[in-house]
Amino acid sequence: MEALRLILLFIHLVGFALLLGGAVTQFVSGKFRINPAILWGSIIQLASGIALSAPLRGGGDDEPSPVKLGVKLLFAVLIFIMVFIPRKREDVNKGHFIGIITLTVVNAAVAVFWH
Repeated sequence: MEALRLILLFIHLVGFALLLGGAVTQFVSGKFRINPAILWGSIIQLASGIALSAPLRGGGDDEPSPVKLGVKLLFAVLIFIMVFIPRKREDVNKGHFIGIITLTVVNAAVAVFWH
């Protein structure tokens, strides 16, 4: 079970890298467009995050709180919606892009600092 958790965690981190890396790259270039890396990163983050939380529902001491998982799920769904809806537009509003980056970083901060 631990091997599965580590594989899912690795996939989750790859999704985070795609999402944040793709968004920051687009932001720095000045072209505010949803690229495939951002879209796939948000999909991978959402799917692997749900998969990561499912096996943890066994009642152990190291288990994250349901409130933390709910907050992370809310952020992940918001990020996915913010990425999925405007994915075919040529340009996305700069504030919208900053919102995607901010929510991604806040979601990672919740994962790291909320114990």
